[in-house]
Amino acid sequence: MTKVIIFDFDGTLADTIDILLSITNRLSAEFGFKPATKEEVAQLSNLTSWQILKYSGISLFKFPLLIRKLRAELRSEISDVQLFPGIKEVLLELKKRGFQLGIITSNSRENVLAALENNNLQDIFTFIYSGSTFGKHKVINKWLKKEKINPKEVFYVGDEIRDIDAARKTGIKIIAVGWGFNSQEVLALHHPDFLIERPQQLIEIMSNLGGV
Repeated sequence: MTKVIIFDFDGTLADTIDILLSITNRLSAEFGFKPATKEEVAQLSNLTSWQILKYSGISLFKFPLLIRKLRAELRSEISDVQLFPGIKEVLLELKKRGFQLGIITSNSRENVLAALENNNLQDIFTFIYSGSTFGKHKVINKWLKKEKINPKEVFYVGDEIRDIDAARKTGIKIIAVGWGFNSQEVLALHHPDFLIERPQQLIEIMSNLGGV
């Protein structure tokens, strides 16, 4: 029986792509990389995070500082962040059916909590952890060890190639969602356990697995 479902935040639960693009472009001059147009974002959706870094020209040395500043800037606009249509209803249904829900994200815990409070979902998640952009697998492994959870009982739900990679490194199953940053086509090439197009399919998957 699958007992735990871990969610990514940006691009999976929350539609932050346009806001993050706007903030990133505002910071481009300060950090010495070129801003991206919406058309370029469509092209970038077929690339891995490392390929995007290379394409944009962001310095690896400046990248951690950029992420910290990006998080801080997002905090002032968090009231504008909306959940994807259908997400709230699916989360409430999964919780009602007895699943333990958590969030592991590269966004800040403060931002996630603020967005959840805006949507009256602050009490639905058992845990919320923030990790580095390329270190989600470390956070997942630490959590698995701490809680003594069998990886076979855990699913991770994310919208990027790096989410698939993180799940693979930790031995948990991955559900890739097609409404976030990376395109469905490129996600499929990385062979997630499941690839879904709408939130309601999460409930269908868990029902079919006998987990509800």
